[in-house]
Amino acid sequence: MKIVTVEEMQSLEEQSLRNGGSVDDLIDMAGFAVAQKAKDFMGDIRGVQILVLVGSGNNGSDGLMAARYLADWGSQVTIYLTSARKKPDYNIRLLLDLNVSILDADEDVDRSELDGCLSQTTLVIDAILGTGKSRAIQASLSSVMSKLIEARSVKPALKLLAVDMPSGLDANSGEVDEFCPAADMTVALGFPKVGMFAFPGASRVGRLEVAGIGLSPELSQSVKQELITPDFVRQTLPDRPMDAHKGSFGKVFVIAGSDKYVGAASLACQAASRVGAGLVTLAVSKRLQSLLAEKLTETTYVLLPEDNMVFSNDAADVISYGLVGSQSLLVGCGLGQKPDVSQLIRRVLLGYQMNETPLVLDADALNILSSVPQWWLRIKGPAVLTPHPGEMARLVNLTPTAINADRVNIVRYWANKWNKVVVLKGAYTIIGDPGGSVRVSPFANASLASAGTGDVLAGAIAGFLAQGLSTFDAATCAVYTHGAAGDMASREIGKVGVVASDLLPRLPQAIKHLEPD
Repeated sequence: MKIVTVEEMQSLEEQSLRNGGSVDDLIDMAGFAVAQKAKDFMGDIRGVQILVLVGSGNNGSDGLMAARYLADWGSQVTIYLTSARKKPDYNIRLLLDLNVSILDADEDVDRSELDGCLSQTTLVIDAILGTGKSRAIQASLSSVMSKLIEARSVKPALKLLAVDMPSGLDANSGEVDEFCPAADMTVALGFPKVGMFAFPGASRVGRLEVAGIGLSPELSQSVKQELITPDFVRQTLPDRPMDAHKGSFGKVFVIAGSDKYVGAASLACQAASRVGAGLVTLAVSKRLQSLLAEKLTETTYVLLPEDNMVFSNDAADVISYGLVGSQSLLVGCGLGQKPDVSQLIRRVLLGYQMNETPLVLDADALNILSSVPQWWLRIKGPAVLTPHPGEMARLVNLTPTAINADRVNIVRYWANKWNKVVVLKGAYTIIGDPGGSVRVSPFANASLASAGTGDVLAGAIAGFLAQGLSTFDAATCAVYTHGAAGDMASREIGKVGVVASDLLPRLPQAIKHLEPD
């Protein structure tokens, strides 16, 4: 599903009009869609008190059209005009014919009429600003929004449905005005907007519903942002033929773990197996292997030589030999950055060609590379980088705050510059391809905010790579199944107490749920 910026949405609507569509048709379809979503949300809406807050622009027109349908279907609708509209207004005249009460904020100076409506209303429809407002909400409107926010604080049962966007949410950046309300449902018209998947705005969207408004799918082909959907992942997952053997599903080679972070290696290796890789091999010291052997019963090992608990100079050669025949190489989970580790990783990643083995670079591999000038020019083959905002900040010399303020564009820029797939982790994880395409995870789950979940994700990506998926598709399938597994764990265990190992048995369950009935 495409995700658009404000400018892209405006361009799509303009193209539709040039191709013979009309503004009235777009408004009619938008209004009907909003009314239908309101009906679905509330159930039987006959006799339900609905207050529609209407702005001066097209978002207000969509709200007026929705009000017409809701009034026809038996709702008790009241219109509150938050600002003057152009006259004559055909929709207002038709609403008056339906005996719909229309109030004007300019005449309600003390907002007493608004207070009265809010006290009696069951559902408020926010059709004030939509995508058309990025500057601060001005005083006259702020008093309306304050009344709405106050009414919802004292009357929790009062529901709010936003048309296209909650008013005051920047559709591009996700920034919010101080008077932006938190919707229970947002009906995105045509396509979701980029700002719906960036915080703090994402927290104001509520349940996201997308409604078609008659735009031809061909018009959006140039849009390069997409929301990852179950259908896409279902069609992209590797085949599992009945006559397969372990070699059919590829070999993952993993360099991970340290004395301090033994569990990281375990989580990554198990995740690669859980998403279907045929064989997983872990390169570690003999000391760590003795600690991991009981837990990683299916994993094979390449033992890295040490001198006095420090990797010897031969360790890189051992890895190079052991890597032969692998379809993916995962480096970084829990490695640490001790001098011998950093030297080993530099030699492996920068000193060997590795026969174009696809890479997954996570955690300390990224931290080690961040100190190497133009490291990306020395890694020739395909690679997936999996930074969290802090690691990304170190790689590009920015702050985590700056990274999170413009996640989509930052991922797009650096994926192109590095010629690598970039997975910027966090709520609504962003995946960028060197060609400029971006995919956004549909999951934002606080249960995944615990130690080790990134190791699970890295292992899953390596597992899908080993099965023959491209770097972009492997990252996409892993991000989706990882998020789905997190949602399953949250539902079954609760929002508190989910740990990374809880995701492991749920990865294959998430894949199973995608299979056709």
